[in-house]
Amino acid sequence: MVSRNSCCDCVATTNGEVHGICDSVASGLGHPICPFERRSLLDELAAKGVRLTAQRRVLVEIIQSAEQHLDAASLLDLARRREPNIDRATVYRTIELLKKLRLIDELDLMHLQGEKHYYEVKTRRDHVHLACFQCGRIEEFSSALFERLKSEISKQAGFEVRVTRLEVGGRCRSCRSEVGKAKEAEEAPLAALNH
Repeated sequence: MVSRNSCCDCVATTNGEVHGICDSVASGLGHPICPFERRSLLDELAAKGVRLTAQRRVLVEIIQSAEQHLDAASLLDLARRREPNIDRATVYRTIELLKKLRLIDELDLMHLQGEKHYYEVKTRRDHVHLACFQCGRIEEFSSALFERLKSEISKQAGFEVRVTRLEVGGRCRSCRSEVGKAKEAEEAPLAALNH
């Protein structure tokens, strides 16, 4: 396992672990330039001259270091563990500021958890979120084909693509494997009877 300071972040992996430079789902091949490398929110905010209160800094640090996609309630809960006086309004104002500055993305992740919205730090390249309907796992996927599709859209439609958001719902590899094993177990007694 690669250290937490390596190229990829844990959100981009399938199970919170980082294997090699990038996991195979996230990058396809373990590219040396990781498409899931997060931008530094603190550096970006400082470069834009944004003043950070102590409470806002706590929120930004939590979003930056999150190992999963966070909704506002989870962000508030984590923030209150470090700074008990943070209120909900500060959380929402900070989220709105980061969205306005295009430093985080707001996601609905196929509404697997109801109408919640989730937030993640923008990464170097756009990516697709794969949402498993069976276990609720969210995986991130990037591909040169996705980049070519955006380029083709831009070229054919004369449209400047500035934001892409794509979510795909289905069953993850693990759940598909479990279904396959269960099916094999069901069919084994029948196969024995036929011999």
